[in-house]
Amino acid sequence: MQYLFSVIHDEIELATAEEAAAIDVFNERIQTEGYWVFAGGLTAPDAATVVDNRRDQALVTDGPFLESKEYLAGFWIIEAPDLDVALALAGDASKACNRKVEVRAFR
Repeated sequence: MQYLFSVIHDEIELATAEEAAAIDVFNERIQTEGYWVFAGGLTAPDAATVVDNRRDQALVTDGPFLESKEYLAGFWIIEAPDLDVALALAGDASKACNRKVEVRAFR
């Protein structure tokens, strides 16, 4: 089953050099162990653009869709045999990036 690990951050600064190095080690590990599907870091929320095309014409606005102290800073998509393995990996991911990690299964 595939899982999304959402990295939740609450500071303006992105990863420190030490955190980036720990993330690289974690990424290498989950690639070697066969859990890796895809991962990526995101720019800060103030660099976001929201597109809403639910009406007659697309509405494009600057900034995040939601004002919040916490925001999505990055993510991993992993393949794991079950939730227990995913949660253990999420614990290691949280330790590596020094951020909270939300775990959600894909349907």
